[in-house]
Amino acid sequence: MSNENPAGQIVILNGAPRSGKTTIARAVQQQFEGPWMNLGVDIYNAATPARYLPGIGLRPGGERPDLEELVPFFYAALYESIAIHAGLGLNVVADLGHHDAFSQPLGILTDCARRLEGFPVLFVGVRCPLDAIMKRRNIEEPGRENLYERGNGEIPVPDPVRRWQEEVHRPGIYDLELDTSVLTPYECAEAIRHQLDLGIAEPSAFERIAASR
Repeated sequence: MSNENPAGQIVILNGAPRSGKTTIARAVQQQFEGPWMNLGVDIYNAATPARYLPGIGLRPGGERPDLEELVPFFYAALYESIAIHAGLGLNVVADLGHHDAFSQPLGILTDCARRLEGFPVLFVGVRCPLDAIMKRRNIEEPGRENLYERGNGEIPVPDPVRRWQEEVHRPGIYDLELDTSVLTPYECAEAIRHQLDLGIAEPSAFERIAASR
């Protein structure tokens, strides 16, 4: 693809683990025309050395301050890669979970938004009630048995899961919000397509976030 091609469209899906981001990203890849590259958390963490995991999947609560100095660089590198893909005319969908609840604020989302200045970005909030998230976490998936913390009779909602729900949607500035407890992944993808067809209101969510301090 030529550098003279117009910039590709970028869709950032932001939500808690098990909110449905990954299946929406797959639906976008399957349903939308043209190449849509998935540059989300699972793909990036697969490239991250094991000793630095969970990398950009670090949970809210400041549980691994020893990793925090690297996390902004991981995000910066990922977003620069998103910018390079889009700059070459490739569309990008990225399923991520942004928060700033580290041992100290890191301002990662604002930095990421600034790295995509000048690109068409649709920032989508993927919401899902806690009861639906816990049902999904308690489902066994081959190869992912120990990936998600599950509830039990004494603690139906583990603290890390609750923290994700409380922190991932701060500040809550989006171009579009989806509730995956009532919409299927394909319906979510269609809602994204519809929003892209309508156009993104100006200033976009990422433009407002980039302008924040």
